[in-house]
Amino acid sequence: MSFAPHPPAGAVPVPPAAHAVPGARRALLTLDRYTTELASAVGCALLALICCLGLWQVVSRFVLSQPSSWTEELMRRLLIWCVMLGVVVAFRRGALVSVDLMLRSVRGAWQQAVRAVITGASLLFLGVLLWFGVDLLWRVRFQTFASMDLSMAWAYAALPVGSALAMVAVVAQHFDPINEELENAQ
Repeated sequence: MSFAPHPPAGAVPVPPAAHAVPGARRALLTLDRYTTELASAVGCALLALICCLGLWQVVSRFVLSQPSSWTEELMRRLLIWCVMLGVVVAFRRGALVSVDLMLRSVRGAWQQAVRAVITGASLLFLGVLLWFGVDLLWRVRFQTFASMDLSMAWAYAALPVGSALAMVAVVAQHFDPINEELENAQ
């Protein structure tokens, strides 16, 4: 027994697959919103932590005359995470340097074609970064930081994680463009 509404008489029936596209797009944009907000929040928190670690490094070295051996290395590894999470936000907001001259000069179908090429090239680059990031992660899984008993894999996990999140942001940017770069251009 079906409870689906019947179309009015004379209406052209819409295949079920046509209804899936807007729902899938909505699901993608919802996923993107959550992942981009999470990437932004975690990236900002990591940047604040890096600043605190840098301050501690200065205080321990110049005030206490006992330099901290682990803060500099941890700051470098956290910066990798900061950059990769920041890339997710930048891709989604359209704030990366792009071929905006071409986007500005074309309209209609040509603009969509240029946007598709940019999306394809971005996804290709991020796919390569994801692939080699997983490979690097696998290779360094038994190495530890010089000053801490922590696997190097935690630092390099930023590459595949950031790439995967950025791929979601790139696809969302393609379907729902936000062009902060073009809007803020002088």
